[in-house]
Amino acid sequence: MALRAIDLFCGAGGSSQGAADANVEIVGAIDAWDIAVSTYRDNHPGAYVEHRRLGPYSSIGARMPRSNIDILLASPECTNHSVAKGNRPRDEASRATAHYVLEFSARLRPRYVVIENVIQMRDWHGYAPMMRSLTKLGYHLRAQVLDAADFGVAQTRRRLFVVGDLEAPPPEVVPKPGTRPKSAHSVVRLQAEYSSTPLRRKSRAAATLERAERGIRALGTGVPFLIVYYGSDGAGGWQPLDRPLRTITTLDRFGLVTWEDGSPRLRMLQVDELKSAMGLPNNYALNFGTRRDRIKLIGNGVCPPVMSRIVECLTEGRRDVPIGANLRRPTEAERRKCH
Repeated sequence: MALRAIDLFCGAGGSSQGAADANVEIVGAIDAWDIAVSTYRDNHPGAYVEHRRLGPYSSIGARMPRSNIDILLASPECTNHSVAKGNRPRDEASRATAHYVLEFSARLRPRYVVIENVIQMRDWHGYAPMMRSLTKLGYHLRAQVLDAADFGVAQTRRRLFVVGDLEAPPPEVVPKPGTRPKSAHSVVRLQAEYSSTPLRRKSRAAATLERAERGIRALGTGVPFLIVYYGSDGAGGWQPLDRPLRTITTLDRFGLVTWEDGSPRLRMLQVDELKSAMGLPNNYALNFGTRRDRIKLIGNGVCPPVMSRIVECLTEGRRDVPIGANLRRPTEAERRKCH
């Protein structure tokens, strides 16, 4: 019998795809963004998906499956934890979405809880209280920073995963033996007929040209490479294709320099290339919203191979242990202490 999961702050469904790849049945999901909800429904038609914004006192919807829920997945809002926010003020209401997982954990009593976020979440003043609350609910916890590149994804993407298990200390999550990072070359489609423009045209921003020229000087003419088109970069603003792609964000960030008749040309990486660099399957549908919306969906997502391996490590050899439905639910007084 397959384990059953609900995905909070589900986005486009990267976590759910990873869990499904590990033979978990996804029965429910919630997200506040209509485009994410439509995308999720398109790819996980068997799940009941709610379009709503969770709050401090959000309860489980009347139609949401709630029996025999074994795994609770959650990717609370990360923007106000991330260094990408810069020095702008943090939105505490956004950061507090991580605490909304507690209500669902207490009500559903899943055997496993997996919370994903940016690494900087550990520096948030609400992080330790969240961990204490999960401990009070009976969860043994392990917090681990995992890099998607170590799990066979063509992207360097380091994220924090807080894993909870009601019955035993969670194991360390490690890649399968023999897993190797994939290079950006494995997802960039050099032969595809995407539109490109001359690199050295007059309207090109000086900073973009400087990054590209550094790459050309390092690699020589005729060698394709990537530049960071938007955002800051501390590694020269370019990278060769023989390494994993740098972290995909919610911005249209990466440009590809190619060559035609000895002259460099530039185009942005396309949605299908970025999707592949997240480890999403080729048939994963991104049919809703604008190009910007689709890139935002990708940049906010979880790499399925990482989540798949987390679930495998958690559940390997433990199918005979009683799971969520058979465990004692906390009393109302105990539940209130977790908030």
